Amino acid sequence: MKIRKEDALQYHQFKKPGKIEVIPSKPLSSQLDLALAYSPGVAEPCKAIQEVPDDIYKYTAKGNLVAVISNGTAVLGLGNIGPAASKPVMEGKGVLFKKFAGIDVFDLEIDENDPESLIKIIRSLEPTFGGINLEDIKAPECFIIEKKLKELMNIPVMHDDQHGTAIISGAALLNALEMIGKKIEDIKLVVSGAGAAAISCARFYVGLGVRLENLVMCDIEGVIRQDRPGLTEIHKMFATDKDIRHISEAMVGADVFLGLSAGNIISQEQVQTMADNPIVFALANPTPEISYAEAMAARKDIIMATGRSDFPNQVNNVIGFPYIFRGALDVRATGINEEMKLAAAYAIANLAKEPVPDIVNKAYGESKLAFGKTYLIPKPLDPRLITTIAPAVAKAAMASGVAKTHIQDWGAYELDLQERIGIDQRLMSRVITRAKKDPKRVVFAEADNTKILKAAQLIRDEKIGEPILLGNKQKIKKLIKVNSLDLEDVLVIDPNEEKVKLRKFGEILYDKRKRKGLTPYESRKLMKDRNYFGAMMVETGEADALISGLTKDYPRTILPSLHIIGVKKGVDKVAGMYIMNSDKGPFFFADTTVNENPSADELVEIIGLTANGVRFFDIDPKVAILSYSNFGSAKGDVPTKTATATLKAKARFPELVIEGEMQANVALDENIQKENYPFSALINNKANTLIFPDLASGNIAYKLVAEIGNAEAIGPILLGMNKSVHVLQLGSSVREIVNMVAIAVVDAQSIESI
Repeated sequence: MKIRKEDALQYHQFKKPGKIEVIPSKPLSSQLDLALAYSPGVAEPCKAIQEVPDDIYKYTAKGNLVAVISNGTAVLGLGNIGPAASKPVMEGKGVLFKKFAGIDVFDLEIDENDPESLIKIIRSLEPTFGGINLEDIKAPECFIIEKKLKELMNIPVMHDDQHGTAIISGAALLNALEMIGKKIEDIKLVVSGAGAAAISCARFYVGLGVRLENLVMCDIEGVIRQDRPGLTEIHKMFATDKDIRHISEAMVGADVFLGLSAGNIISQEQVQTMADNPIVFALANPTPEISYAEAMAARKDIIMATGRSDFPNQVNNVIGFPYIFRGALDVRATGINEEMKLAAAYAIANLAKEPVPDIVNKAYGESKLAFGKTYLIPKPLDPRLITTIAPAVAKAAMASGVAKTHIQDWGAYELDLQERIGIDQRLMSRVITRAKKDPKRVVFAEADNTKILKAAQLIRDEKIGEPILLGNKQKIKKLIKVNSLDLEDVLVIDPNEEKVKLRKFGEILYDKRKRKGLTPYESRKLMKDRNYFGAMMVETGEADALISGLTKDYPRTILPSLHIIGVKKGVDKVAGMYIMNSDKGPFFFADTTVNENPSADELVEIIGLTANGVRFFDIDPKVAILSYSNFGSAKGDVPTKTATATLKAKARFPELVIEGEMQANVALDENIQKENYPFSALINNKANTLIFPDLASGNIAYKLVAEIGNAEAIGPILLGMNKSVHVLQLGSSVREIVNMVAIAVVDAQSIESI
């Protein structure tokens, strides 16, 4: 993926600097709240903790708080850039902890290079944190620091640069060996690299069963031999007495190559000298020790893994560290020991052998992901990772005696894990990944807008789609140049210059609308409108999806597509849906953009369209039909309409979980339903799809939730169109445009597959 300097800097600067913030977890809206939160109320938990120190986990955030700590001496790809310059990386690690495991993080960049002093500083932080994640500290100091801290501290400490890659690649190694029928204790292993990750991987592989005498480690000087002067104690462990000096000699007859060094240092000829069914893990990033294409061309029997997301078997630390810490924190482990790391590796390996859910297949644009040479380890977006790895780590901590609390109900724990992160928060990540598997041609009707052009650049860079730009060519090219965008070779079309197409498209439009009062002259004239022209490109197959609406109101934008493309067979009404991505998972709001005051029958149509829209994202819709009344508690046109719509929808869609009419808070609170409305179909099926009685309430609700409810609004998603047409919210951000394009591409993929 190509990242532009300006985009990266803007991302980190706006709307507020950095990537993290602190959000209170308790109400602070009254004087009583403030008195409870601070003085005098705070004295009570302080005294309780003084009396029972472990109550710190009961009354503070310590149990879900990890410190990501670095001195900036070995930042990936950047080297020794110092603590201040490393802060964006540490914030990024914190974001991953939160996104994938629901763990809160404070990043701490410490200006200290002396190991003993750094150990003293970090040790002093134990009262604050439930765990310590060491990051980007150079070798050999990182080994000394981690070892000493693990001895001194009673909370989990892990240097992810060492152990993350070891655990993930270890899982891949176990599965690769199982596939080819080789025993780990018999294999010959060559390691390229002698830094923190390479040393840790070698150690971990020995823990898995690799024999030291069968392991050869190489660095920039060649094979690390026992007779090399100046070896550290750590490197002496892996020094060989074999009469070999160059990696080429070591590769002869080797079963496994593990690369954690530099790009393009291994040749096809060297791979060809390896044993039958060689395993090559070329994990240098972004350029592997040997490219995937070259390695696969060198041997037909090869099993290959890299650190890159664009090839099979990506060894990505995010598969491991969030869930390892999650399991350790949840049993208040006093450390992360070898048993816990091995448990994580075996859990990852075993998960890859299980049937892959459709949600994962669709996210990666695959039809049949299954255990094999190109699927040795689970994908990073697999929602089962947290419920597989965290329990395995927690059980290992309990069994090995480092857990201070024990989990009794594992079923309840799994539900708790899912709720901690909102298991479907990664919805857009899956959509974008799915879009990349089969990019489509996306026509932008408002390409003379800087936001559109920046979004077009991103979707091209990320290979989400291929943009087609409509508008004045000179103006567009000037904007491209002014904004330093790489879009010079993108197709730019000015409808006013397309005389042949205007005539052809006008004839098609006239044929469609001639009995709607449209004349041939008016048809040709309308085709100069970019929304009409873009819609006709999609209709005639010259593009796969249309994006518009950034600068025009919704009705004017959608009308040309309705006239040209029309609705799906059996659909009478289109509708608009927003995804509200919250910390409790995604909620789907409809109708939010199209139908002003739908009748009961039209609400039923909207319910059907919305349910299909929710399923499009691989989520089972649980529908609440909203009103200001609960099951007839108030009278009026809205309760009558929504109650009627509920009955008709239940009859028309018996497979759906539907309930109504009901107030919004009741729909989302199972306890209120259990206490007052025990007959509700949503008691054991949490509502995720909210149907509003009219456009005003739906539109107001999604905007309020987005602005003051701390939820991300994704949409509007147009439901019911015959082809992929999506209308942006007026003034959408670049990111929102990119999200909408990804949805449009996946929509086009789905339509194409029918």
